[in-house]
Amino acid sequence: MITRRYILTSALMLATALAAPARAEDKPTEIRIGTQKGGFFPAIRQRHTVEDAFKPLGIEIKWVDFQFGPPLLEAINVGSVDFGFVGDTPPIFAQAGGAKIRYVAAVTSEGTSQAIIVPKDSPIHSVSDLRGKRVAFGKGSSAHNLLVAALEKAGLTWSDITPAPLAPADATVAFVKGAVDAWSIWDPYFALAEQKENARVIALDRDIGKPNAFYIAGSDFVEKYPSLVGKLNATFAAEGAWAESHHEEVAKAQTEATGVDIEAVRRFVGRSNYRVVPLDAEVVRSQQAIADRFAKLSLIPKSIDVSSIVWKWHPGS
Repeated sequence: MITRRYILTSALMLATALAAPARAEDKPTEIRIGTQKGGFFPAIRQRHTVEDAFKPLGIEIKWVDFQFGPPLLEAINVGSVDFGFVGDTPPIFAQAGGAKIRYVAAVTSEGTSQAIIVPKDSPIHSVSDLRGKRVAFGKGSSAHNLLVAALEKAGLTWSDITPAPLAPADATVAFVKGAVDAWSIWDPYFALAEQKENARVIALDRDIGKPNAFYIAGSDFVEKYPSLVGKLNATFAAEGAWAESHHEEVAKAQTEATGVDIEAVRRFVGRSNYRVVPLDAEVVRSQQAIADRFAKLSLIPKSIDVSSIVWKWHPGS
């Protein structure tokens, strides 16, 4: 017999089912975006473009700064940041460690904003000369991959050098004091070392391969808010296009935000690319090659499939 309780229960279940899609489209009150020193983010924050794009949706933007990629991705993994920008290697370490992340967009590079450098008077003139030397790098960073790949190309192994895993601030001090023989590093630290220490380049990224950088989002965030991820990508893509033709504005904003010398900033802004694009097969293959290299050397605990955590972005859809 159909009872009043059954009717009420059924009505409640129906209302719940109908509300489910609406809940899936619910918007957070805040999106937390992780950034690193450098790039065009100070200019974007000054322009307030991202905030303006999400304000009509009732969503506030919170910016969270990190020194380099690995801690940013850990923040995404534990849910304290929703979306962020990192180099090519941090996502590989994060995925191998089981982090809940997704690649959502890419920024390709000409390979000139990261290098292995040595002091100006160093007897080291090529990667081959690094045998037995102490080399600084950020563990799990894109500079880590550059160093590994450069050694491989030169016929050296990881055990041929004395690795010195240091965060950029600590590596800066070590390099200036002569506590390390060489340093694998990215801009703006690379540009500052060139300008202030007359550091010499013994290998650029482009000598090894063209690296990529990525916008990364938390898995849960992507699943709950795919339309917001697409909107974030589109907003940063538009800002990237603006930055390509406004280098001076980008440089000035960076200097104002960080205090880094304007000439060093102009140097690295001029050799940077800001174009945001979907991950294509070539980008995924490049990432997979890095992952395979690190797995072969046991620098990550297991082999991974990069394509399994790529979110498909379809601009304009």
